[in-house]
Amino acid sequence: MALKGGALKVGPIEVDPPVILAPMAGVTNGPFRMLCRSYGPGLYVTEMVSARALVERNQKTLGMVGRDADATTHSVQLSGVDPAVVGAAVRIAVEEYGADHVDLNMGCPVPKVTRLGAGAALPVHRVLFRNIVRAAVRAAGVVPVTVKMRKGVDDATLTYLDAGAAAASEGAAAVALHARTAEQLYSGTADWSAIARLKEAVSDIPVLGNGDVWAADDAVRMMAETGCDGVVVGRGCLGRPWLFRDLAAAFAGQPVAPSPRLGEVIDVMRRHVRLLVAHRGDELLGVTDFRKHVGWYLTGYTAGSERRRRMAQASSLAELDGLLDELDPTVTLPPRSENLPRGHLQGPRPVTLPERWLDMVDDPTPPSGGDVYASGG
Repeated sequence: MALKGGALKVGPIEVDPPVILAPMAGVTNGPFRMLCRSYGPGLYVTEMVSARALVERNQKTLGMVGRDADATTHSVQLSGVDPAVVGAAVRIAVEEYGADHVDLNMGCPVPKVTRLGAGAALPVHRVLFRNIVRAAVRAAGVVPVTVKMRKGVDDATLTYLDAGAAAASEGAAAVALHARTAEQLYSGTADWSAIARLKEAVSDIPVLGNGDVWAADDAVRMMAETGCDGVVVGRGCLGRPWLFRDLAAAFAGQPVAPSPRLGEVIDVMRRHVRLLVAHRGDELLGVTDFRKHVGWYLTGYTAGSERRRRMAQASSLAELDGLLDELDPTVTLPPRSENLPRGHLQGPRPVTLPERWLDMVDDPTPPSGGDVYASGG
Protein backbone atom coordinates (compact mmCIF):
# COMPACT_ATOMS: atom_id res chain seq x y z
CA MET A 1 0.00 0.00 0.00
CA ALA A 2 1.07 3.59 -0.57
CA LEU A 3 1.64 5.58 2.59
CA LYS A 4 1.38 9.23 3.62
CA GLY A 5 0.20 10.34 0.22
CA GLY A 6 3.51 10.47 -1.64
CA ALA A 7 6.96 11.93 -1.47
CA LEU A 8 9.17 12.60 1.51
CA LYS A 9 10.19 16.27 1.71
CA VAL A 10 13.73 17.00 2.86
CA GLY A 11 13.80 20.77 2.62
CA PRO A 12 13.11 21.51 -1.05
CA ILE A 13 14.02 17.96 -2.12
CA GLU A 14 11.25 15.47 -2.89
CA VAL A 15 12.18 11.85 -2.30
CA ASP A 16 9.64 9.50 -3.84
CA PRO A 17 9.51 6.73 -2.81
CA PRO A 18 10.62 7.84 0.67
CA VAL A 19 13.78 5.74 0.65
CA ILE A 20 17.36 6.69 1.54
CA LEU A 21 20.51 4.61 1.07
CA ALA A 22 22.47 4.54 4.33
CA PRO A 23 26.16 5.39 4.03
CA MET A 24 28.26 2.26 4.62
CA ALA A 25 32.03 2.53 4.73
CA GLY A 26 33.79 0.79 1.89
CA VAL A 27 30.50 -0.27 0.31
CA THR A 28 28.27 2.61 -0.80
CA ASN A 29 30.81 4.15 -3.14
CA GLY A 30 29.97 5.61 -6.55
CA PRO A 31 29.66 2.25 -8.37
CA PHE A 32 27.33 0.81 -5.73
CA ARG A 33 25.19 3.96 -5.68
CA MET A 34 24.96 3.86 -9.48
CA LEU A 35 23.91 0.22 -9.38
CA CYS A 36 21.23 0.83 -6.75
CA ARG A 37 19.99 3.97 -8.50
CA SER A 38 19.49 2.00 -11.72
CA TYR A 39 16.75 0.02 -9.96
CA GLY A 40 14.70 2.87 -8.58
CA PRO A 41 14.61 6.43 -7.27
CA GLY A 42 15.58 7.45 -3.78
CA LEU A 43 18.18 9.56 -1.97
CA TYR A 44 21.62 8.01 -2.40
CA VAL A 45 24.16 9.31 0.11
CA THR A 46 27.96 9.16 -0.12
CA GLU A 47 30.09 7.18 2.27
CA MET A 48 30.94 9.04 5.47
CA VAL A 49 33.32 11.91 4.66
CA SER A 50 35.64 13.33 7.31
CA ALA A 51 34.99 17.06 7.70
CA ARG A 52 38.59 17.61 8.77
CA ALA A 53 39.98 15.66 5.83
CA LEU A 54 37.77 17.60 3.43
CA VAL A 55 38.88 20.95 4.82
CA GLU A 56 42.51 19.85 4.59
CA ARG A 57 41.95 18.79 0.96
CA ASN A 58 42.84 15.14 1.39
CA GLN A 59 42.90 13.70 -2.12
CA LYS A 60 40.99 10.51 -1.32
CA THR A 61 38.33 12.56 0.45
CA LEU A 62 37.99 15.04 -2.40
CA GLY A 63 37.37 12.09 -4.70
CA MET A 64 34.49 10.96 -2.48
CA VAL A 65 32.49 14.21 -2.55
CA GLY A 66 32.10 14.55 -6.31
CA ARG A 67 28.67 14.24 -7.89
CA ASP A 68 27.83 10.90 -9.50
CA ALA A 69 27.32 11.25 -13.24
CA ASP A 70 23.82 9.78 -13.04
CA ALA A 71 22.72 11.61 -9.87
CA THR A 72 19.92 14.16 -9.95
CA THR A 73 20.44 14.92 -6.25
CA HIS A 74 23.95 15.05 -4.80
CA SER A 75 23.90 13.96 -1.17
CA VAL A 76 27.02 14.07 1.04
CA GLN A 77 27.47 12.73 4.58
CA LEU A 78 29.99 14.48 6.84
CA SER A 79 31.45 13.54 10.21
CA GLY A 80 33.17 15.99 12.54
CA VAL A 81 33.37 17.19 16.13
CA ASP A 82 34.33 20.85 15.73
CA PRO A 83 31.57 23.28 14.69
CA ALA A 84 34.01 25.53 12.81
CA VAL A 85 35.51 22.62 10.88
CA VAL A 86 32.09 21.11 10.10
CA GLY A 87 30.83 24.48 8.89
CA ALA A 88 33.86 24.90 6.63
CA ALA A 89 33.41 21.38 5.26
CA VAL A 90 29.73 22.03 4.54
CA ARG A 91 30.64 25.17 2.59
CA ILE A 92 33.15 23.21 0.50
CA ALA A 93 30.65 20.42 -0.18
CA VAL A 94 27.93 22.88 -1.17
CA GLU A 95 29.84 25.65 -2.94
CA GLU A 96 32.61 23.66 -4.62
CA TYR A 97 31.05 20.24 -5.13
CA GLY A 98 27.39 21.17 -5.60
CA ALA A 99 25.93 19.18 -2.73
CA ASP A 100 22.13 19.40 -2.73
CA HIS A 101 21.86 17.77 0.70
CA VAL A 102 24.25 17.33 3.64
CA ASP A 103 23.83 14.63 6.27
CA LEU A 104 25.68 14.73 9.60
CA ASN A 105 26.89 11.42 11.00
CA MET A 106 26.09 11.33 14.71
CA GLY A 107 25.51 7.58 14.89
CA CYS A 108 28.62 5.64 13.87
CA PRO A 109 29.26 3.01 16.60
CA VAL A 110 32.75 1.97 15.46
CA PRO A 111 35.22 2.09 18.41
CA LYS A 112 37.84 4.12 16.52
CA VAL A 113 35.16 6.80 16.06
CA THR A 114 33.43 6.77 19.46
CA ARG A 115 36.71 6.75 21.41
CA LEU A 116 37.37 10.18 19.87
CA GLY A 117 33.98 11.54 20.94
CA ALA A 118 32.61 11.39 17.39
CA GLY A 119 29.77 9.41 15.82
CA ALA A 120 27.35 7.91 18.32
CA ALA A 121 29.29 9.43 21.23
CA LEU A 122 28.73 13.01 20.14
CA PRO A 123 25.03 13.52 21.06
CA VAL A 124 25.99 12.91 24.71
CA HIS A 125 27.59 16.37 24.67
CA ARG A 126 24.35 18.20 23.96
CA VAL A 127 25.72 21.75 23.72
CA LEU A 128 28.45 20.67 21.31
CA PHE A 129 25.87 18.69 19.35
CA ARG A 130 23.68 21.79 19.00
CA ASN A 131 26.62 23.93 17.98
CA ILE A 132 27.65 21.52 15.24
CA VAL A 133 24.14 21.29 13.79
CA ARG A 134 23.76 25.08 13.95
CA ALA A 135 27.11 25.63 12.19
CA ALA A 136 26.24 23.14 9.46
CA VAL A 137 22.79 24.63 8.85
CA ARG A 138 24.17 28.17 8.64
CA ALA A 139 26.96 27.14 6.28
CA ALA A 140 24.58 25.19 4.04
CA GLY A 141 22.26 28.12 3.36
CA VAL A 142 19.24 26.86 1.43
CA VAL A 143 20.69 23.33 1.17
CA PRO A 144 18.98 21.01 3.69
CA VAL A 145 20.99 19.47 6.50
CA THR A 146 19.89 16.22 8.16
CA VAL A 147 21.20 14.30 11.17
CA LYS A 148 21.61 10.51 11.45
CA MET A 149 21.97 9.06 14.94
CA ARG A 150 21.46 6.03 17.16
CA LYS A 151 19.31 5.67 20.29
CA GLY A 152 22.31 6.46 22.45
CA VAL A 153 25.50 5.02 23.83
CA ASP A 154 23.70 2.22 25.69
CA ASP A 155 20.39 1.65 27.45
CA ALA A 156 21.59 3.74 30.40
CA THR A 157 22.59 6.68 28.17
CA LEU A 158 19.81 7.30 25.66
CA THR A 159 20.18 10.55 23.75
CA TYR A 160 17.92 10.32 20.72
CA LEU A 161 14.87 12.20 21.99
CA ASP A 162 16.82 15.22 23.22
CA ALA A 163 19.11 15.15 20.19
CA GLY A 164 16.20 14.92 17.77
CA ALA A 165 14.47 17.90 19.33
CA ALA A 166 17.73 19.87 19.41
CA ALA A 167 18.45 19.14 15.75
CA ALA A 168 14.98 20.30 14.77
CA SER A 169 15.29 23.52 16.78
CA GLU A 170 18.64 24.30 15.13
CA GLY A 171 17.17 24.03 11.65
CA ALA A 172 17.80 20.44 10.58
CA ALA A 173 15.52 19.38 7.74
CA ALA A 174 15.08 15.81 9.02
CA VAL A 175 16.46 13.35 11.57
CA ALA A 176 17.15 9.66 11.01
CA LEU A 177 17.29 7.08 13.77
CA HIS A 178 19.02 3.71 13.64
CA ALA A 179 16.97 2.11 16.37
CA ARG A 180 19.86 0.45 18.18
CA THR A 181 22.35 1.77 20.73
CA ALA A 182 26.04 2.02 19.97
CA GLU A 183 26.62 -0.79 22.47
CA GLN A 184 24.38 -3.10 20.44
CA LEU A 185 26.36 -2.45 17.27
CA TYR A 186 24.41 -4.66 14.83
CA SER A 187 23.20 -7.36 17.22
CA GLY A 188 19.66 -8.20 18.27
CA THR A 189 16.70 -6.49 16.68
CA ALA A 190 16.11 -2.81 16.02
CA ASP A 191 13.72 -1.15 18.47
CA TRP A 192 11.17 0.33 16.10
CA SER A 193 9.17 1.64 19.06
CA ALA A 194 11.98 4.17 19.55
CA ILE A 195 11.33 5.49 16.05
CA ALA A 196 7.67 5.95 16.96
CA ARG A 197 8.63 7.81 20.16
CA LEU A 198 10.97 10.07 18.23
CA LYS A 199 8.24 10.83 15.72
CA GLU A 200 5.91 11.79 18.56
CA ALA A 201 8.57 14.04 20.08
CA VAL A 202 9.70 15.64 16.82
CA SER A 203 6.62 16.49 14.80
CA ASP A 204 7.75 19.54 12.81
CA ILE A 205 10.35 17.85 10.58
CA PRO A 206 10.47 14.40 8.96
CA VAL A 207 11.68 11.47 11.04
CA LEU A 208 13.35 8.62 9.17
CA GLY A 209 13.59 5.06 10.45
CA ASN A 210 16.59 2.76 10.08
CA GLY A 211 17.23 -0.80 11.23
CA ASP A 212 16.19 -4.27 10.04
CA VAL A 213 14.72 -3.26 6.69
CA TRP A 214 15.65 -6.48 4.91
CA ALA A 215 12.83 -6.55 2.35
CA ALA A 216 10.31 -4.14 0.85
CA ASP A 217 7.50 -5.22 3.15
CA ASP A 218 9.70 -4.39 6.15
CA ALA A 219 9.89 -0.77 4.98
CA VAL A 220 6.14 -0.48 4.52
CA ARG A 221 5.56 -2.11 7.89
CA MET A 222 8.04 0.20 9.61
CA MET A 223 6.25 3.28 8.35
CA ALA A 224 2.84 1.87 9.27
CA GLU A 225 3.94 0.86 12.78
CA THR A 226 6.01 3.92 13.69
CA GLY A 227 4.47 6.78 11.71
CA CYS A 228 7.92 7.70 10.38
CA ASP A 229 8.18 9.68 7.16
CA GLY A 230 10.73 7.57 5.33
CA VAL A 231 13.11 4.64 5.64
CA VAL A 232 16.90 4.44 5.58
CA VAL A 233 18.13 1.19 4.05
CA GLY A 234 21.52 -0.19 5.02
CA ARG A 235 22.51 -3.84 5.23
CA GLY A 236 19.29 -4.99 3.55
CA CYS A 237 20.57 -3.91 0.13
CA LEU A 238 23.97 -5.57 0.41
CA GLY A 239 24.11 -8.06 -2.42
CA ARG A 240 20.57 -6.97 -3.32
CA PRO A 241 20.63 -3.61 -5.15
CA TRP A 242 17.30 -4.59 -6.72
CA LEU A 243 15.76 -3.99 -3.28
CA PHE A 244 15.24 -0.40 -4.47
CA ARG A 245 13.08 -1.74 -7.30
CA ASP A 246 11.07 -3.71 -4.77
CA LEU A 247 10.71 -0.66 -2.52
CA ALA A 248 9.43 1.48 -5.37
CA ALA A 249 6.82 -1.15 -6.19
CA ALA A 250 5.77 -1.64 -2.56
CA PHE A 251 5.32 2.07 -1.89
CA ALA A 252 3.31 2.42 -5.10
CA GLY A 253 0.99 -0.37 -4.00
CA GLN A 254 2.19 -2.67 -6.77
CA PRO A 255 3.20 -6.34 -6.50
CA VAL A 256 6.83 -6.92 -5.54
CA ALA A 257 8.71 -9.15 -7.95
CA PRO A 258 9.84 -12.54 -6.63
CA SER A 259 13.49 -12.92 -5.69
CA PRO A 260 15.63 -13.25 -8.82
CA ARG A 261 16.99 -16.53 -10.06
CA LEU A 262 20.71 -16.99 -9.65
CA GLY A 263 21.26 -16.15 -13.33
CA GLU A 264 20.03 -12.57 -12.77
CA VAL A 265 22.19 -12.29 -9.65
CA ILE A 266 25.21 -13.40 -11.68
CA ASP A 267 24.51 -10.71 -14.28
CA VAL A 268 24.38 -8.05 -11.56
CA MET A 269 27.62 -9.34 -10.03
CA ARG A 270 29.36 -9.06 -13.39
CA ARG A 271 28.09 -5.51 -13.83
CA HIS A 272 29.04 -4.48 -10.30
CA VAL A 273 32.63 -5.71 -10.50
CA ARG A 274 33.14 -3.96 -13.85
CA LEU A 275 31.84 -0.69 -12.42
CA LEU A 276 34.37 -1.06 -9.60
CA VAL A 277 37.21 -1.79 -12.03
CA ALA A 278 36.34 1.34 -14.02
CA HIS A 279 36.03 3.36 -10.82
CA ARG A 280 39.39 2.24 -9.45
CA GLY A 281 41.09 2.39 -12.84
CA ASP A 282 42.76 -0.93 -12.13
CA GLU A 283 41.46 -4.47 -12.64
CA LEU A 284 43.13 -6.00 -9.59
CA LEU A 285 41.95 -3.20 -7.28
CA GLY A 286 38.41 -3.39 -8.64
CA VAL A 287 38.16 -7.18 -8.34
CA THR A 288 39.71 -7.09 -4.88
CA ASP A 289 37.19 -4.43 -3.83
CA PHE A 290 34.39 -6.68 -5.07
CA ARG A 291 35.44 -9.68 -2.97
CA LYS A 292 33.45 -8.53 0.08
CA HIS A 293 30.27 -8.46 -2.00
CA VAL A 294 30.45 -12.10 -3.17
CA GLY A 295 29.01 -13.62 0.00
CA TRP A 296 26.25 -11.01 0.18
CA TYR A 297 25.09 -11.67 -3.39
CA LEU A 298 25.06 -15.43 -2.88
CA THR A 299 23.39 -15.43 0.57
CA GLY A 300 20.66 -18.07 0.53
CA TYR A 301 21.53 -19.47 -2.90
CA THR A 302 23.03 -22.89 -3.46
CA ALA A 303 26.49 -22.11 -4.78
CA GLY A 304 28.94 -24.34 -2.90
CA SER A 305 31.23 -23.20 -0.10
CA GLU A 306 34.44 -23.95 -1.98
CA ARG A 307 33.31 -21.99 -5.04
CA ARG A 308 32.29 -19.07 -2.83
CA ARG A 309 35.71 -19.12 -1.19
CA ARG A 310 37.49 -19.08 -4.53
CA MET A 311 35.33 -16.20 -5.81
CA ALA A 312 36.12 -14.25 -2.65
CA GLN A 313 39.81 -14.66 -3.48
CA ALA A 314 39.61 -13.92 -7.21
CA SER A 315 42.22 -11.52 -8.63
CA SER A 316 41.01 -10.96 -12.19
CA LEU A 317 37.80 -10.56 -14.15
CA ALA A 318 38.58 -13.71 -16.13
CA GLU A 319 39.02 -15.75 -12.94
CA LEU A 320 35.79 -14.40 -11.43
CA ASP A 321 33.85 -14.86 -14.67
CA GLY A 322 35.02 -18.46 -14.93
CA LEU A 323 33.78 -19.23 -11.45
CA LEU A 324 30.45 -17.50 -12.10
CA ASP A 325 30.08 -19.60 -15.27
CA GLU A 326 30.11 -22.71 -13.08
CA LEU A 327 26.95 -21.65 -11.21
CA ASP A 328 23.51 -22.90 -12.20
CA PRO A 329 21.54 -19.84 -13.42
CA THR A 330 18.19 -21.58 -12.81
CA VAL A 331 18.69 -21.87 -9.05
CA THR A 332 16.03 -20.03 -7.04
CA LEU A 333 16.15 -18.54 -3.57
CA PRO A 334 14.52 -20.86 -1.02
CA PRO A 335 11.41 -19.57 0.75
CA ARG A 336 11.99 -17.22 3.69
CA SER A 337 15.59 -16.57 2.63
CA GLU A 338 14.95 -12.96 1.56
CA ASN A 339 15.42 -11.70 5.11
CA LEU A 340 18.69 -13.45 5.89
CA PRO A 341 21.03 -10.86 7.48
CA ARG A 342 23.92 -9.46 5.49
CA GLY A 343 26.86 -7.31 6.50
CA HIS A 344 27.92 -6.58 10.07
CA LEU A 345 26.49 -8.87 12.75
CA GLN A 346 28.84 -8.16 15.67
CA GLY A 347 27.79 -6.96 19.10
CA PRO A 348 26.90 -6.21 21.75
CA ARG A 349 30.14 -4.63 22.94
CA PRO A 350 30.91 -1.95 25.55
CA VAL A 351 31.37 1.47 23.95
CA THR A 352 34.78 3.10 24.11
CA LEU A 353 34.49 6.80 25.00
CA PRO A 354 36.95 9.58 25.80
CA GLU A 355 37.90 9.85 29.48
CA ARG A 356 35.12 11.41 31.63
CA TRP A 357 32.96 11.85 28.51
CA LEU A 358 29.74 11.07 30.40
CA ASP A 359 30.63 13.53 33.19
CA MET A 360 30.79 16.63 31.00
CA VAL A 361 27.60 16.57 28.96
CA ASP A 362 27.31 20.38 28.78
CA ASP A 363 30.93 20.98 27.78
CA PRO A 364 30.88 22.76 24.38
CA THR A 365 34.58 22.12 23.75
CA PRO A 366 35.35 19.87 20.79
CA PRO A 367 37.21 16.79 22.05
CA SER A 368 40.95 17.07 21.63
CA GLY A 369 42.03 14.96 18.69
CA GLY A 370 38.42 14.02 18.11
CA ASP A 371 38.31 14.47 14.36
CA VAL A 372 38.27 11.33 12.28
CA TYR A 373 40.83 11.88 9.54
CA ALA A 374 39.90 8.84 7.47
CA SER A 375 36.87 9.23 5.25
CA GLY A 376 34.62 6.24 4.76
CA GLY A 377 34.51 5.26 8.42
